[in-house]
Amino acid sequence: MRTFVAIFPPPGARETLLRAARSVLEGDDVRWSRTSNVHLTLKFLGETSKENLADVHAALGAVAGRYGPFRVRFSGLGAFPSASKARTIWAGVDEGSASVCRLAEDVENALETLGFVRERRPYTPHATLGRARKRSVRLPQTDVGRLPGFQVRCLDLVESVPGPRGVFYTVRESYPLRPPSGTP
Repeated sequence: MRTFVAIFPPPGARETLLRAARSVLEGDDVRWSRTSNVHLTLKFLGETSKENLADVHAALGAVAGRYGPFRVRFSGLGAFPSASKARTIWAGVDEGSASVCRLAEDVENALETLGFVRERRPYTPHATLGRARKRSVRLPQTDVGRLPGFQVRCLDLVESVPGPRGVFYTVRESYPLRPPSGTP
């Protein structure tokens, strides 16, 4: 199965992000993400055998157990590779960015010991909201107002299943964030 590790904002936050992005890029030039698919990827695992799942579960549970819940707030819209030649539209993170980065690094370290390839690009927390239908679109520089925040309470192991109507995500396991007892 094709898997990744993610943080999912609550449904209301996902809807607000997509609404803000659609208000900036109207029309059919962008294929928008399903509301249920909007997330922050911590680590893409790729094909994961059922034999490896017990080790993956143990590693992710151990990582999650080292963190208490923390707050994240989205900061604005951006694009890869650039605003003038946008192929991917995303919402960035400001508040809580350092915590998300630390969590992603711990996930990366734990899964590398299980044989998963380390990502070479620097990690930048973001939620993908849409992809250009054509070669690229221009993302206007505009203020979309205050974007939502939320409390991160768990990380999820997610299965990605392609279908005729796009990709569907199924959370296979959730790992609650809870610092070890005695941690302030």
